[in-house]
Amino acid sequence: MKKKINEIKSNLSDILELPKDIMLDLPKVTLVGNLQLYIENHKGIIEYGSLRIRVNTNTGILRILGKNMVIKNIVAEEIIIIGEIESVEFT
Repeated sequence: MKKKINEIKSNLSDILELPKDIMLDLPKVTLVGNLQLYIENHKGIIEYGSLRIRVNTNTGILRILGKNMVIKNIVAEEIIIIGEIESVEFT
């Protein structure tokens, strides 16, 4: 049932030319070089360290690996991570 609802929302998003991240409650991840990462529409932090950060999202867990990473800002809908970001992946 949820798959069908998401399919309808996706089609509606296409018809109305609305961003899918808003219609489908998807995370939006923006990487600026390898120095800064913006994550919008997250569901909280699972793990936090200078080498690994894991963030919960509606589509799974986002794992960020790097060096000297810190969370610069965190609010209800957005996280900003800075440091030497080496990889970003959904698990």
